[in-house]
Amino acid sequence: MANLFSNFSNPRVILAFLYDLVMACISFWAALYLRFDTLNIPLADNLAFNRFFFIAMFIQAGSFVLNGMYKGVWRFSSMHDLIRVVNAAAIGIAASLVVCFYMTRLDGVPRSMFLIEFLLLVIGLGGGRFVYRFLKDQTALSTVIGGADISLKNVLIVGAGRAGEKLLRDINATPALKLRVVGFLDDDKFKRNALIHNVKVFGGIEQIPNMVKNHNVDKIFIAIPSANSEDVKRIVSFCEETKAEIKILPKMNQLLSPRVDISLLRNLNIEDLLGREQVQLDMRHLSNMISGKVVLVTGAGGSIGSELCFQIAKFDPAMIVMADYCELFMYELEMKFKDEHPNIAFFPKILDVRQADKVEKVFTEYHPHLVFHAAAYKHVPMMEHNPMEAIETNIRGTKIVGEAALKYNAEKFIMISTDKAVNPTNVMGASKRIAEMVITDLSKRSTTTKFISVRFGNVLGSNGSVIPLFRKQIEERKDLTVTHPDIIRYFMSIPEACQLVLQAGSMGQGGEIFVLDMGAPVKIVDLAKEMIRLAGMIEGKDIKIVFSGLRPGEKLFEELFSDKEAYELTHHGKIRKALFRPLEDSFHVNLQSLLSLNSPEADTVVYMVKALVPEFTHFRLKKAEEEVKEAQQ
Repeated sequence: MANLFSNFSNPRVILAFLYDLVMACISFWAALYLRFDTLNIPLADNLAFNRFFFIAMFIQAGSFVLNGMYKGVWRFSSMHDLIRVVNAAAIGIAASLVVCFYMTRLDGVPRSMFLIEFLLLVIGLGGGRFVYRFLKDQTALSTVIGGADISLKNVLIVGAGRAGEKLLRDINATPALKLRVVGFLDDDKFKRNALIHNVKVFGGIEQIPNMVKNHNVDKIFIAIPSANSEDVKRIVSFCEETKAEIKILPKMNQLLSPRVDISLLRNLNIEDLLGREQVQLDMRHLSNMISGKVVLVTGAGGSIGSELCFQIAKFDPAMIVMADYCELFMYELEMKFKDEHPNIAFFPKILDVRQADKVEKVFTEYHPHLVFHAAAYKHVPMMEHNPMEAIETNIRGTKIVGEAALKYNAEKFIMISTDKAVNPTNVMGASKRIAEMVITDLSKRSTTTKFISVRFGNVLGSNGSVIPLFRKQIEERKDLTVTHPDIIRYFMSIPEACQLVLQAGSMGQGGEIFVLDMGAPVKIVDLAKEMIRLAGMIEGKDIKIVFSGLRPGEKLFEELFSDKEAYELTHHGKIRKALFRPLEDSFHVNLQSLLSLNSPEADTVVYMVKALVPEFTHFRLKKAEEEVKEAQQ
């Protein structure tokens, strides 16, 4: 109860309360006058009715307070405030009607009077608030538009929808921003020449260069959260013909709330141009798979693992067990997850997937229903220098966690794979191909757990990937290093990849290798050029692009399917399925030999990997074959 009156220490709240009380009195007597056309009201008991008036005002005042009418600020009155006004008036008058019936039995009191009072009270209360806001807005607007303040920056808003309108309102309401909106542009022909808060919609997107020139535009705000990457590319292509600063609102799926304001505007980044249409998910199947289940995510501190945790949390799991070997990553994940999902039970576990006893302890303690296995070493050059680490983590770790899932009857085991597993030319890619084979083997042995692999390419902005590297080099004004002029890669966003992993997991019945549709490949040199442009710099003048040469094990292009793999479509447009490839009879013997190696030379590792993955090609193979032949002689 104390909270209801906490705002009454503010003199403005007291004035607002007195205004509302006066409007209640006026509405009461005005309703009677309109009903009888006289203030000399012919009631059976005028004295009782006069007493009723004071009681009704007391009731109405209580309704004002109880309905939270003094929590809002008149300066920013909105539909929410109008709803509170309607509720307060309706509840107060309904309660007054009951009291009037008790006191006078409504003898001679027309029922229509209460309806008229309600309408007048809503007009009086709501009208006062919105007139006050209108006057304040006009004062602010005249400050922004009417003056000749040369310090004001001219703004062009691209997108005359709800987001653009909210940006304009925010700018007009905040003169301290020193911004002046000179117009809107929108491709919707029905909005042409319309006025939004007295600001004109001049035409389509293609008019950006002319608008910037004719209206001395300093800043361009792109306010179309629903735009896909192709739309953004088209807008940016026109913006780049100007020297205006570009800002953009996040996309719908990146907004944490539907509220849009100027604080959400940010610099354009490469992800805006490479992103794709929002993934359509089968929410019912995902909910059936995850809701009420204990979920284990290995590699939870990485880019994919952490995003999987946040995506899984949306489907109300019983608990998420987050496992990773890196303490720092786990600490950061714990802090962020606790903040964003305070009601989801989770447990951060420092775990090395190569230690079978520790992995088994996690399964005996939590008995996970679902396992998402994202723990892996992924950096190609690093694994070329440390090949046995790739074998231990990517193969042995997968085998240990998978066998634990089988032993403790997990419902599903979903392993994250990579396009580098297809026709591999490096140890990392080959190790992931063998991990896929391990999952296939476990699936054949299982009658309960469904083992599934999901294969996809590069993700935008993941730890250690090319985009953060370019961004850092640009910030430090260093040359951008590209390995080869013709090198291309597939890209998708981290959220999109994780959403499709979940979708593929819900579809899997065991033994599948699902392959995500990565869209069109991107030339890395074009990516570098675009990032330089987005940073407002000129390639060759401010920053150069330097070609460093392909690194050991690196390919010019990645593939999603092997020549030996046929594939088929699924009911989801962005998920395909590689058809089953039987394992060689020597698989188990060769796998055991590889995992039994004790600190071998890199050449030996490569040679033994070749026995498991015949399509594996590597620069060390020729040398290793020669050494083996010499040893056999």
